[in-house]
Amino acid sequence: MRYFLKLAYNGASFHGWQSQPNAVSVQSTVEEALSTILRDRVAVTGAGRTDTGVNARVMYAHFDSGIIADKGKFILSMNRLCGRDISVQEVINVHKDAHARFDATEREYKYFVTFEKSPFLAPVSWHSPSSLDVSAMNDAAALLTQTKDFTSFAKLHSDAKTNICDLREARWEKWENIYGVDGIVFTIRADRFLRNMVRAVVGTLVDVGRGKLTIDGFRDVIEAHDRCSAGTSMPPQALFLWDIKYPYI
Repeated sequence: MRYFLKLAYNGASFHGWQSQPNAVSVQSTVEEALSTILRDRVAVTGAGRTDTGVNARVMYAHFDSGIIADKGKFILSMNRLCGRDISVQEVINVHKDAHARFDATEREYKYFVTFEKSPFLAPVSWHSPSSLDVSAMNDAAALLTQTKDFTSFAKLHSDAKTNICDLREARWEKWENIYGVDGIVFTIRADRFLRNMVRAVVGTLVDVGRGKLTIDGFRDVIEAHDRCSAGTSMPPQALFLWDIKYPYI
């Protein structure tokens, strides 16, 4: 049978989602826990690949197994074996051809920025040492929803077959957090994202907010189809994979 796992994780302790030699990843940690519980070698396929240090409020991954009779007990065992930085929230029966990556119809990321130094939010946000022109950043972000080719924000030498994305939302708004710290959050939704794309987009929008780049300059960056024309890649700890949509969940 095929199952989806619904996960959340703090990315600080991991070298990203994907398994790799001589490094601890979310995928390898989950696979090890599954293999221990199910007493068989189990592989999981995630909805995407988050980079080192990037977090996920929601991540889905599929795996194949025999019948899991007691899902509550299964989830408790998974959480015990996965450690404190991974939370297994649900195990969901899906049809035999369901695919966590290819069946996802939409993904949403959020990037969190503070304007005050906070020891509580520092592990999950980026502190801007100066104010930003949020209105100008939103004017620039609006251009992204009119864009299809995101080569300027794609990681160089990646294995992506196309840099075309259907981007549906990109906006900044005030971040209302429990500590009352002044901050903003960037939300971006699309059918798919390229490696390092969101952090590159945020870095270039921050250049607009700092007055280093005009709206026309931001448009030129998009149209250049050249990663070297865009801004720096922002720190990973402030980035969250926030939600993933499927037609059958």
